[in-house]
Amino acid sequence: MTQSAYPMLPVSEALAIVLAQATPLAPVMVPLAQARGLILAEAIRAAEPLPPFPASVKDGYAVVAADGPGDYPVVGTVTAGQVAGFTVTAGTVAYITTGAPLPSGADAVVMVEETELLPARNGQTFVRIGRGVDAGADVRPVGFDLDAGQVVLPAGAYLGAAEIGLLATVGQAMVPVHARPRVAVLSTGDELVEPGERLGPGQIRDSNRATLIAAAAAAGGEVIDLGIAGDSEADLAAAFARGLERADLLLTSGGVSMGNLDLIKPLLDAAGTVHFGRLRMKPGKPCTFATVARGERQRLVLGLPGNPVSSLVTFYLLGVPAIRRLAGWPDPALPRVHAHLAQPLRLDPDRPEYHRAVLRWDATLNQGRGGFLATSTGNQASSRLLSMRSANALLELPQQAGVLQAGEIVSALAIGDLES
Repeated sequence: MTQSAYPMLPVSEALAIVLAQATPLAPVMVPLAQARGLILAEAIRAAEPLPPFPASVKDGYAVVAADGPGDYPVVGTVTAGQVAGFTVTAGTVAYITTGAPLPSGADAVVMVEETELLPARNGQTFVRIGRGVDAGADVRPVGFDLDAGQVVLPAGAYLGAAEIGLLATVGQAMVPVHARPRVAVLSTGDELVEPGERLGPGQIRDSNRATLIAAAAAAGGEVIDLGIAGDSEADLAAAFARGLERADLLLTSGGVSMGNLDLIKPLLDAAGTVHFGRLRMKPGKPCTFATVARGERQRLVLGLPGNPVSSLVTFYLLGVPAIRRLAGWPDPALPRVHAHLAQPLRLDPDRPEYHRAVLRWDATLNQGRGGFLATSTGNQASSRLLSMRSANALLELPQQAGVLQAGEIVSALAIGDLES
């Protein structure tokens, strides 16, 4: 019986090896408009306070709070973007708009809803202030939102929409971030043709490359499409060279099992260091990970299985965390939650299984406290990509004989948005 030279590693051990080899990419400066989705490489501080002046919170009248209710002459108007060229003294008020600097002498704002504009007297505008306010009412003091020197975003922050807004607020036109990882994707196999081509005898369309390109881009990678390489050492070596020259992470699918045409492992053995060649998991046992030196940095290579589901599941388990670590994520692991099974699931006595499922929040679980309910996507065959179509989680089913009953709690890794 042919025996593999590679021991079967638990997925947790394999992930630790991948993350140990995947060091964050060097920081680069990018324009603010290109920073969304990246990880901040250094802390950003506010250069000045926000607001830099006492500002009105509402449209209304700037007043001297001690004056109280009454009828007062309006000595001027100040709007956002302007500085008043006058002073509010006791017994006078000024009209002010939201965000405008408080005029000198005023110490509060009465919102316009609490006032009544009166007829002019001798060309002078008057207003009735309907209620008294305390000093500081409806005024944002200097530094209310941000103090000068305050850390606005720490190193390692993920830059989403709000973070981009904060960077704009403090004038950060160029942003120090970890570079977006370059991910090369290669399909292997003489049987593969492009999706738009007519099938010949014994041929199938290449779905893995399209799937992995989409998944790598969704994970934050800058994707390089290497096409299809045939089952020959020359074709594979040429494709490997192109990928390793340009990418931080090379993803291949197919050619990692133990057949005569499974050439990926020997190529990786010759080019670099193979860290593991089999995983104790279902699906995806032949998944392989290697590092290859190129220039000042080593390249990462994930040799994924050829079956479509095996390829995508192992990419989620190892490829997504690798991309995140390269991109500078402080915690690159997939989120893990606990979920109640919606139906019984048979276990595998030989290997732990990563079962595709849909998680949704069910308010009736846990005695009304709520919890996630996991519904299987059905037939879990490793060739059946339909089992991934609606899945947003991988259930971590233990290696053992028997059946888990409906209602039992299992660990689940989120691979998509969790339904509410």
